Amino acid sequence: MVQKSIEEGFGLTVTEPMWKARPVVATAVGGIQEQIVDGVSGRLLQDPSDHAEFRTVLSELLTDGLRAESLGRAAKERVRDRFLVDRHLLQYAALFRSLVSE
Repeated sequence: MVQKSIEEGFGLTVTEPMWKARPVVATAVGGIQEQIVDGVSGRLLQDPSDHAEFRTVLSELLTDGLRAESLGRAAKERVRDRFLVDRHLLQYAALFRSLVSE
């Protein structure tokens, strides 16, 4: 999946394919930078207007199925570990416990 944005908050358009273990190529802007670890759970493009970099990164993933699969698996793990609702609930519970115990 490709998300070439100039500006972006936390993009569900990035999280959804990550959750489905699909490799994501996106620009390193806004909340996308929190979602993807470049080279680990997807690929981040530093300059949205650099078409040569975009072409190179996309070509690498389209021709290297094992690499694309590896990024997709890591992406799913990242979403599971950091962005699912139950994770947020556990973080809120921990916060409330720490506030009550003070």
